[in-house]
Amino acid sequence: MYNDNFSTERLTNIFLDLAQIDGLCGQEKSVADYITRFLKRLNLSPYEDDVKKYSGGNSGNIICHIGSGGDRVFLSHMDTARSTRNLKPVIHNGTIRSDGRTVLGVDNRAGIATLLYAVEYLLENKLPVRDFTLAFTVCEESTMDGARYLSLNNGIKMGFVFDSAFEPGHFIHGTCGAVSFTVSVYGKASHSGLAPEKGISAIQIAAQALSKVKVGKINEHTIINIGTIHGGSAINVVPEKVKVRGEIRSMDVNTIENTIDTIRHEFNNVVERTGGSFDLDYIWDFKPYYVEKNQPTYYEAIGALERVNLKPFPVVAWSGSDANYLNENEIPTINFGIGARNPHSNDEYIEIDDLKKSTQIALQLMMSD
Repeated sequence: MYNDNFSTERLTNIFLDLAQIDGLCGQEKSVADYITRFLKRLNLSPYEDDVKKYSGGNSGNIICHIGSGGDRVFLSHMDTARSTRNLKPVIHNGTIRSDGRTVLGVDNRAGIATLLYAVEYLLENKLPVRDFTLAFTVCEESTMDGARYLSLNNGIKMGFVFDSAFEPGHFIHGTCGAVSFTVSVYGKASHSGLAPEKGISAIQIAAQALSKVKVGKINEHTIINIGTIHGGSAINVVPEKVKVRGEIRSMDVNTIENTIDTIRHEFNNVVERTGGSFDLDYIWDFKPYYVEKNQPTYYEAIGALERVNLKPFPVVAWSGSDANYLNENEIPTINFGIGARNPHSNDEYIEIDDLKKSTQIALQLMMSD
């Protein structure tokens, strides 16, 4: 399907251009401007949506319809978890790294480069192209507000995200959901030397309640973590307030809701016995999803991988991505591995061959039969 015009050098240069644009969560405008210029040069009409009114950032998502927009969306996110300012890329033996002083930004500038070059290659070589939609989102590394509020045509029936750290051939067709929770505990302050009996220790309430909560991987489907505890004012004051923050991940929505109830129950037992009070608040970071083997998204992914001679490896993962919100919005979506090795670290790298493989996968899904 590919002719001699397929340029690994051109693909690599697009990635390098993108990687050297600093664009943290909420500060993606420079990346968005690059994408917009790139697509306009191909005589396409990208536009920015109004997501920044929800995210508070300096850019909305960039959306572009090829033809009518079709029944499928291809998506990568524009933000990086850490800054790529002053990035100095190093290419050696087919591998791209930074010089060790910054992240490389593979997550997810590699996904963007993959999609941009695939579209450029198809259009410049006048190959048969199906109608489809491109979407480049903001804030994936923080709130996922870009995907959460992404507005797509009603005709979109499947999604393909290019954002997984797995190597090409792997694709995530299911993940856990995740809830962040905060327990605010209120005791009663008192001088710990003169009248400790008049105080109620918020820290002690929290400690007793948490001692009843199992943490870690409590079964094959559920993980609980207590991440931070902050409280107290001085070593000679019975602590009046403490905040406990944590998260629950599970493949099952009801399990997460039941676990929240269990945590609430343990804190309630302690305050009934010792005095004091507490509030428990939680929010869904993302909901779980599972794309079944009989769904068109799944077998389209399998077919694309097989046509580029990659063995398909379906994966169920413990982390979230923009794919979670597309699935929550009833667009069955999978997340392709793009080979982002050691993401978010200064040791981050990508094999140029993996960039090429990811682009070949995208091309298969973009071309018409």
